[in-house]
Amino acid sequence: MPVSGEEKGLLGSRYYSDHPVFPLSSTVADLNIDMIGRVDSAHSSSAPYVYIIGSDRLSSELHEVNEIANRSVGLQLDYTFNAEDDPNRFYYRSDHYNFARKGVPCIFYFSGVHEDYHQPSDDVDKIRFDLLRQRALLVFHTAWELANRESRIVVDKPIK
Repeated sequence: MPVSGEEKGLLGSRYYSDHPVFPLSSTVADLNIDMIGRVDSAHSSSAPYVYIIGSDRLSSELHEVNEIANRSVGLQLDYTFNAEDDPNRFYYRSDHYNFARKGVPCIFYFSGVHEDYHQPSDDVDKIRFDLLRQRALLVFHTAWELANRESRIVVDKPIK
């Protein structure tokens, strides 16, 4: 589900999570894709990666499903920004958070900050489409597993 107004205060996701078309109790998870086409300076010469934020914050099972899904994709899963004390606070700064605050397990897939972050110079010719594809495959495999499980993943951690 696309939403808008993220840069203005997560407005679209806040509105939907406060006025859902379908009850949030029927929402299994939120797999949030935000900026997955670039490479940051920490990974410029390393293996294909993606930052994973929030996968273990509400559900141990969601984290495990994503880890298993990655076995067929082969990305380096980087949890640097998932730390509770991360000064960037990315967990609270993208649309998944409005679902998490309502108890919906989420994963925020992110490729990190780069020199064109929120700048007019963030042009399509700078996207690494090979990495974008690989990252999208991870999201797909995770969603596929969640949709085809016999039972829902369990929320086993408190909302923060």
